This record gives sequence, structure tokens and C-alpha cells, in this order.
Amino acid sequence: MDTTPLPLDDVRVVELGQLLAGPFCGQLLGDFGAEVIKVEDPATGDPMRQWGREKPYGKSLWWPVVARNKKSVTANLRTEDGQDLVRRIIAQADVLIENFRPGTLERWGLSPARLWEINPGLIVTRVTGFGQTGPYASRAGYGSIGEAMGGIRYVTGDPDRAPARAGISLGDSLAATFAALGTLVALHQRGRTGRGQIVDSAIYEAVLAMMESLLPEWQIAGYQRERTGTTLPNVSPSNVYPTADGEMVLIAANQDTVFRRLAEVMGRPDLATDQRYATHSARGQYMEELDGTIAEWSSTIKADDLLELLHGDGVPAGRIFRAKDMFADPHFAAREAIVKLAHPDLGEFAMHNVAPKLSDTPGRVRHVGPELGEHNEEIYQGLLGLDDDAMSALRSAGVI
Repeated sequence: MDTTPLPLDDVRVVELGQLLAGPFCGQLLGDFGAEVIKVEDPATGDPMRQWGREKPYGKSLWWPVVARNKKSVTANLRTEDGQDLVRRIIAQADVLIENFRPGTLERWGLSPARLWEINPGLIVTRVTGFGQTGPYASRAGYGSIGEAMGGIRYVTGDPDRAPARAGISLGDSLAATFAALGTLVALHQRGRTGRGQIVDSAIYEAVLAMMESLLPEWQIAGYQRERTGTTLPNVSPSNVYPTADGEMVLIAANQDTVFRRLAEVMGRPDLATDQRYATHSARGQYMEELDGTIAEWSSTIKADDLLELLHGDGVPAGRIFRAKDMFADPHFAAREAIVKLAHPDLGEFAMHNVAPKLSDTPGRVRHVGPELGEHNEEIYQGLLGLDDDAMSALRSAGVI
């Protein structure tokens, strides 16, 4: 077992969130060594324990990933005793993560103001659909709603169809990533002042942050981005092209110098000097015509041979990977992008490894998501000093 110190192993995080946005933030911090103590309802646990399309032996395949590296304790936060237990843990923590509707912590006696009375340096990271303030703050806000409000749904999909979505929980994950960034910034600032603060990560704002120049395009140029299917407006060539063996290869040669290299590979150096294609702007204007020319050429070559030609001349290109392709790919293997761990019920369990990679203090996946309440004794007795009688009483009362 690797016992190399991790860069955040001096940070203790209490995670009160459930489902995805809050827990993914906790996962990111835990990947780099933070002690993440996840607090779950003793009766039901985090609903993520039941989520996911495939559930062999009734076990979620999502939970072991999003809860990796975490410790699980149970506490009924709707009881005063449960709230008191959590306050005692938080008194010895650096970060609190939650993703309930605004006002929920306050109703449970866990408001930032009250927590700062017992722990002035606490960072309170709050992930919600619309943020802690504003007229929409109290609304229920799932990731899909934030994706729609933040702008990404409108521009995703084919122009002749209703807006599409990515097949992942993009909004939740983006908000969680920004929450983790904000948490690290707040910890850095605490090193200067000794004081904690609130990190307010709204799903719609995290999505909006990805929208490039969408706002000034409308404000200044009066241009509204629309759905464009497999392409980006005025960026050409950058599309998926057919091959002789029925595969699809993505070629991205929209920069002038790269397009000249593509033209050479195609045996059509004249394309690079044709006024319709000689510049980035011109290629954008004649995108459909150029895509047709490239597709006609690519469809005569098998995918492996096509990729060898393109890579040999420095033209960015690649297959569209599925899970099975990732397991078979030598680059994934060389960089250890997939890590395999032991699962108590499912055996060898593969998941994505930690990103980004740090040269001196890389993160590490130490274990899959824990069983419900697996660390009750370690935290309540080891950290808080409760004795066996107190633990028995809490269990009997349904508090843990």
C-alpha cells in the first residue's frame, strides 16, 4: 500500500451534501489527500448509493467512484443530537461542503455564523443551483436546470431539433469543480488571515463560465449562437469524417499552418492557397464545401491508415472513444489514466484516476466508496471521544 504523503492530507473536510454537486467537490479534495468525512442519513444514506444505470448484485457502480477516498458516518441532522455531533466534528475541521437549498443549514443550527463561533477558520463551501442570494436562490436547482440557464443547453445539438444534453451530469460536475477551486483559494487566504469564509458556487454560473464569448457576441455584435451539430461556427475544418472501413475519425485542422499540413497529406496542396480556404475566416465561410471535400478523401482510407497519415504530419486527429476503447488504448495505460481497486462485493473495480497529475505530490485513489456508517467508531469514538454507552444510546435513538 502506497503511504506517500499527499498534498492535502492536513485538511479535514466534512461533507454534508448528497447526490452529485457537493460530493464531487469532496471527491476532488479527497483525491489529493484531504480527510473527507461524509455525513449520511442513518436510514437511507446518500441516494447516490442507489443511482446508476447498471447495478450488478444491486450495487451502484457510481457510488464507489464519487465516494472514493471518503469516510462515512451517519447522523440524523433533523435531530438536535445529530446536529450536535456534526457541530463537534466541524469544530475540528477545515472545510464544510453542503449542497442543500439555501436556508437548510440555518434551520439545522449549522449556519456559517454559528459555526464560526466554534471554528473561526472554517471554510463553508456551498453548492446550489442558483447561489445563496438573488430572487431564484430558494428554487430547487438540479444540474440540468443550471445547464439550461447557463447557456450550454441552447447551443448543444442539431439545429433542426430541440436542445440536447451531454450524457453526463455536466452542470453538477462543473459547479463542484469550481467549488473545489474556491475552497483551495479560501484555504490559501485563511493562511494569511486565520479566518474562514463562504465559497458560493452556483451551477448556472459554473456553466456560464464555460460559455466563451457568448455574452459579448450578443451585446456588441448582436450575434446569437445557435445549435450547430458536430461543428463550431466558423471553425473549419473541425469535424467527424467517414473512413473506408465505416469508422469515424475526428480531424481538427482549423489553424492556418495545420490546414496546410492537412492539404499536403490529402495530396491537395492547392487547397491551402485557394482563396476560399487560405485563411481561418475564409474556411469558416465555406465550411460545408470544405467538409465535403475532406469527407470524400477520408472515406477512401481505412481508419488506422488515415490516423497514421495525419499523425505523421502533425495534424490533430483521433477516434471517438467509448469505454471499451479506453481499456484497450496504450496511451491510457502508459499514463495510468484508469486505476483498478478492490471492491468488497464486485472484485476488481476500474475507474478514472486522479486529474491533474502533479509531478512531486500527485493525488491517489486509496479506496472505493465506503459502506454506510463504516467509520462511525473511528470518528465518533476516535475523534470525538464518545464511549460505548454513548454510541449505543445514539444508535437506539436513531441518531446514527
